[in-house]
Amino acid sequence: MAAELRRLRGAADLSREQVSEQTGINEATLYRIETARARPQKRTMMALLNLYDVQPEQRDYLISLLKDATQQGWLRPYHSELPEEYTAYISFESEAQGVRNYESLFLPGLLQSEAYARAVIRGVLPSATDDEVEDRVQARIERQAVLTKDKPLKFWAIVDEAALRRLVGGAAVMGEQLKHLSTVVKSPNITFQVIPFGAGAHPGMPGQFVLMDFEDPMDTDLIYIDSMAGDLFLESDADITRYRSIFDNLVAVALSPNDSASLIKEIASELKAKGG
Repeated sequence: MAAELRRLRGAADLSREQVSEQTGINEATLYRIETARARPQKRTMMALLNLYDVQPEQRDYLISLLKDATQQGWLRPYHSELPEEYTAYISFESEAQGVRNYESLFLPGLLQSEAYARAVIRGVLPSATDDEVEDRVQARIERQAVLTKDKPLKFWAIVDEAALRRLVGGAAVMGEQLKHLSTVVKSPNITFQVIPFGAGAHPGMPGQFVLMDFEDPMDTDLIYIDSMAGDLFLESDADITRYRSIFDNLVAVALSPNDSASLIKEIASELKAKGG
């Protein structure tokens, strides 16, 4: 499917940039689709087939390939309701061998309890329906399977202390989340560090980011940024180098994994003492 989509774009004499301009499909997302790293949603596929003026017989063939692809792997029926960039991110994450994630206000999605995830999503998306919230919660919990599969993801998370102290969902939900976090960070494929308030200003303060790397040396690293302005994928050498450097700086200013685990327990004890 990916090879045929590349061929069709070439036959139409269109660059990825031109396709992005005419369809609104993110250029990085298009690149991932054409290199078989992401499965397009049906509306994305239809937009490409229409742009390339694909004839009915070949159109039916490609749509059947898409259906076959979505019957395997991580896709679920409700995932069609999730934003395209988010489903692309889930696909990349499932294929990555390593993920480095910095968060300033939330705990990383891969380390969230179900109740915490639900509270975060309701808080961030106040206009979302109950069904939309539950779809996102289910997708988030399913994502966590990458940490326990046969060849588990190597996950290195760094968070600001604020992410541990913010009472997302209330004291009871946060207490459960801290207990869950204390357990999961003991996994050998997970490294977890906290940047304490006492560290002062640091390079992660402008916002969160994810840096993914892949087993295939032909697959370039990928940066994912989720912001109020929208989701963004970056993969230029300059961006990769910059974010690697930022992450290395965050590692240096953060507490060690052992001290970070102690801080989690300390905050949990304080919360419990207050009745949480």
